[in-house]
Amino acid sequence: MTLRRAHPSDAAALARIHQSAFDHSWSEADFATYVASDFVWIIGKPIAGFLLVRAIGDEAEILTLAVDPSARRNGHAAALLTASKQDLVGHGVVRLFLEVAADNLPALALYEGHGFTPIGVRKAYYRRENGPNMDAKLLSCALTTAH
Repeated sequence: MTLRRAHPSDAAALARIHQSAFDHSWSEADFATYVASDFVWIIGKPIAGFLLVRAIGDEAEILTLAVDPSARRNGHAAALLTASKQDLVGHGVVRLFLEVAADNLPALALYEGHGFTPIGVRKAYYRRENGPNMDAKLLSCALTTAH
C-alpha cells in the first residue's frame, strides 16, 4: 500500500465504505470536498478500506480510517495505519494526530498499539441520536524512520 493523492473520482467509493463502516458517515459530497484539497492523501484502495489523511508541513491528521465490516478483524486497519505512518515519514511528517470517540474501544486499542498517546479531549464532540453526545479523545504519535 502506498500513500497517494486523493482524487475526485475516489469520492463515491470512499463514501460507500464509510457508510458501511459508521452509523453517522460522511456523504459523497463531504468526500468530494476533502479529496479536492491539495493536502489530502489516501492509502488503500477504496474497495474494502482506506485511510484518509491531511498533511501540511511536518504534521498530519488522520481524517478517517474506515474498513468495510465484511473485511474487519483481518489486520486491514493495522496495515493501513502502518503503511501510512511509513509513507508520511517519507514526506517529511514528524507528528501524526487524530481524534476518536471515547467509546470506540477497538479503535483506541488499535491506535494505542501503534504508539498514539492521549493529548486532550473534546467534550461532547460526537453527536449521538440515542443518548448523550460522546467525547472525542485527541491522540498524537511521533513518527520516526523506525515506524
